[in-house]
Amino acid sequence: MKVISTNIGEAKTISWRGKEVKTGIYKHPIDQPIFLGTEDVKGDHVVDRRVHGGVDKACYLYAAEHYPYWKEKYPNLDWDYGMFGENLTILGLDERIINIGSIYKLGEALVQVSQPRQPCYKLGVRFGTQTILKQFIEALIPGVYLRVLTPGIVKIDDILIPKEIHTDGISIQDMYKLFYDQNSHEALAKKAINDPFVTPNNKKNILNRYGSSIS
Repeated sequence: MKVISTNIGEAKTISWRGKEVKTGIYKHPIDQPIFLGTEDVKGDHVVDRRVHGGVDKACYLYAAEHYPYWKEKYPNLDWDYGMFGENLTILGLDERIINIGSIYKLGEALVQVSQPRQPCYKLGVRFGTQTILKQFIEALIPGVYLRVLTPGIVKIDDILIPKEIHTDGISIQDMYKLFYDQNSHEALAKKAINDPFVTPNNKKNILNRYGSSIS
């Protein structure tokens, strides 16, 4: 897995349901390294810290390989990396095999996979239609949030070097299924509840959905 774009967003005011709100989802590539801090990327604009940024969402990655799929659906958009609000566009990222809890060296930083991205209306505003939310969920390619264990600089061509792979962990795609799949995955839900690297908030969401069947 290799960094092919570093992306930063400026705070932008948008209109949503008759109100003006700010968002940092409009990210664009920059020709320089970025610094991963423990709660956000230096110089990036995280507007609503209730749902973005923080220890469990310090940096967001999205796969370059997913872009052709979305370009085919939205050919009239002005495409560039950073379209999904990702700080780093990664070549070779695969949500099916990257596990929550796995630790990687990335440039100067040491990072840990924390959770998938759950889309909100601001992604819909970015794409010009709220239809993207349903499509994003159904595609099962949500990208990856990171914890930053050791802050540091990351640049284009840096490689995600495995340090401690949580081989018994939950994949990003499987966690996404626990959030949204209409089919029941009780065994997987139990596994997630007992995984020390799954965030407390995600465990709460899983328990709310599955209830006593996994307790």
